[in-house]
Amino acid sequence: MAKSLKALAIDLDGTLLVGEDLPEGNREAVRAAADAGYHVIIATARWRQLAEKIVADIGLTDVLIIACSGAQVYCTKTKQDIFDIRLPIEFVQELYTICNDNRCIASATVDSQTWLKIDRDPGPDDVSPGLVWVRSLPAPDQIPRIATVQGSATIELVRDLHQRWKDEVQIFNSIGPTGRIIITVTASGADKGTALNAACHHLSIDTDSVVAFGDAENDIMMFREAGVSVAMGQAEAAVKDAATHVTADHREDGVGVFIRGELFGNHPRPE
Repeated sequence: MAKSLKALAIDLDGTLLVGEDLPEGNREAVRAAADAGYHVIIATARWRQLAEKIVADIGLTDVLIIACSGAQVYCTKTKQDIFDIRLPIEFVQELYTICNDNRCIASATVDSQTWLKIDRDPGPDDVSPGLVWVRSLPAPDQIPRIATVQGSATIELVRDLHQRWKDEVQIFNSIGPTGRIIITVTASGADKGTALNAACHHLSIDTDSVVAFGDAENDIMMFREAGVSVAMGQAEAAVKDAATHVTADHREDGVGVFIRGELFGNHPRPE
């Protein structure tokens, strides 16, 4: 790697995390990179509160969080958003009706919380801090940044809805912590690539100086902006083809493997 590298942009599910757990090898490697002077950017489809927990687990305080699959960029130091884009309200109304009328697990992330719609009593793996469990998604008084849907029949209905909104709304496939397919819905212009540009502008660095790590379709836009892109070993072929490098499976500490081997082996400290 001949590039002058200054930052790491790291996806969570299927990349830095294994299920809900942060492997020690990944934790130590990311912390070592931060200690060496690299900026750390967390880039996730989930809400920022989860990312803040991971940041605290690593032991960092000054981090940018790309949350909601690129609809939000949040600075942990100033506790302010530097980028924020929401779904169209008319689309949200139709989406909520589909989800409420059909069996599915659906979520919508608004300002301070995430609504989680489940057609049964939630189990211990369904609810975590920041989530509010509901039987039906409420009227959208707060416009969400992102929505997710799990359940094959309902996903197809949402895809049909998307055909009428494809100029204003985008859908990505992602893999949830349980390994099931989830569709992620954001406004057009809200993606990890656009968010990475906003994050780098805030840090006064070029996107070409970023190493991006990911495993899913919604990471490809980030790969296109980054100078170096790293697909996890278990990622689908399209994700690997979009990356400049492929590392080990996320269950084998693929992020840590790359940082210790390729990154520190060639760029021990940012220039």
